[in-house]
Amino acid sequence: MTENTPDRARTRFPGISSRAYEHPADRSALVALRSLSGFDVVLRKLSGLFNERAFRLHFLAGSVRAGEGQFRHLYDMTRDACYILDLAEVPEVYVKQDPTPNAMALGSDRPFIVVNTGLLDLLDEEELRAVIGHEVGHILSGHAVYQTMMQILLSLGARLAWLPLGNIAIGGIIIGLKEWFRKAELSADRAGLLAGQDLEASKRVLMKLAGGTRLHEMSTEAFLEQAREYDAAGDVRDGLLKFLNLLPQSHPEVVVRFAEIDRWAREGDYQRILAGEYPRRAEDGEASVTDEMRNAAQAYKESWERTADPFIGKVRGAADAAADVAAGIFDRVNRRRDGGTTTAN
Repeated sequence: MTENTPDRARTRFPGISSRAYEHPADRSALVALRSLSGFDVVLRKLSGLFNERAFRLHFLAGSVRAGEGQFRHLYDMTRDACYILDLAEVPEVYVKQDPTPNAMALGSDRPFIVVNTGLLDLLDEEELRAVIGHEVGHILSGHAVYQTMMQILLSLGARLAWLPLGNIAIGGIIIGLKEWFRKAELSADRAGLLAGQDLEASKRVLMKLAGGTRLHEMSTEAFLEQAREYDAAGDVRDGLLKFLNLLPQSHPEVVVRFAEIDRWAREGDYQRILAGEYPRRAEDGEASVTDEMRNAAQAYKESWERTADPFIGKVRGAADAAADVAAGIFDRVNRRRDGGTTTAN
């Protein structure tokens, strides 16, 4: 249980709902899924069929579990992150020998965090704190449940790859899941900032993931300019190539994540949460599915308006029209229900 306090003065967020930091596209999907009575139960049952326990046993057998006697600093900062984000049960943390700088949250009933040694070697303490907060954010949002299911689907897809058309259906589902998870990564980056409350550390994590440890050779302003250049790069062909490159990825491009966390902190949402203005977990049952879907459509529309990508510029009219149609549908659904609201249970 979270009985400690952080190592320095950080704002704590009692009862904070994950809706406070979730990207609108991620939040709408989560609110919709939570509104389906029994969905999480079914998902956990399916996860059990594929022996989720094997994941935990794999890391218990072949990695190091952080605690008071091993990787104490990881253990402490995980408890800190849970204290700040008001997550009652502190997840186990495993350190895996792997030079790839990566971390992940897995599991459903008892989610746990895995941190590769490559990440420990790459990051300083405050940067690592942002990463741990990122993973705790995934758990608080419930992403770990769906991440586990994607791992299962990826494994199943690989086994069916030899069958004619055997992998196509699963492949389509995975493409959709990856778009969701790309937005979930933006949500978790925000959770990492809330846990660490050090914007520069959150930015350094992303710079190091792109360019390694030589921060004296890098500049946050130059890296942000690089993100702008990537956004506006080339002509329509380059925009299409960026889109096709992104499709198989489960994470947004690093420069995109850097620009997004900078924008989120700069535009006021981060400061409002620090000031105590955030939705509470006790109010999650009142969250409207149609409102959140409309917010997601609006968020996509605003991102299309912000971007200088030449490919998006060519299709912006059709995209805006689609967003307007979606918003109109959500409004009509709400009006039909008059006195009732679709809520997440």
